[in-house]
Amino acid sequence: MESHEHSGILVDRRSWGAAAIWLYAAVGFVLMTLGFFVLDWTTPGPLRQMVRAGLPNAAVIAAAGLLSQAFVIVLAIYTASGNIAEGLMRTLVFGLIGIAAQTICIRLIEWVMGIDVGELLAHQRFAPAALVVAAAYLAVGLVIATAIL
Repeated sequence: MESHEHSGILVDRRSWGAAAIWLYAAVGFVLMTLGFFVLDWTTPGPLRQMVRAGLPNAAVIAAAGLLSQAFVIVLAIYTASGNIAEGLMRTLVFGLIGIAAQTICIRLIEWVMGIDVGELLAHQRFAPAALVVAAAYLAVGLVIATAIL
């Protein structure tokens, strides 16, 4: 079994790998949670409550927003270097930049398309415009994630 020294402590490679997984998972969870709260905060109406109430357009848009953020976080982790501290910091920075960029881009796309997201979210029935907003979230997430590469 291979082992290496880290900060003066002999560490089994598998233990170190498991620790890295937990650390990246924690950073990813923090970013996803923060990203959802930013999405909720910047979207008209309390998005969380709309999703819990079963409003279909709110659920579609929230799901697309989360997937979009996941693209960015996954690529930030994927491009992280072998140094865990540096990789975690890079993931955190790129994740935060991605959340900010997505928020700005989505608001601009909604403005350009003339979609009243607040009204769309409040509909009791599914509206096709929700797919347009969801596609915009996914597209912006893919563009930002690719930019990280």
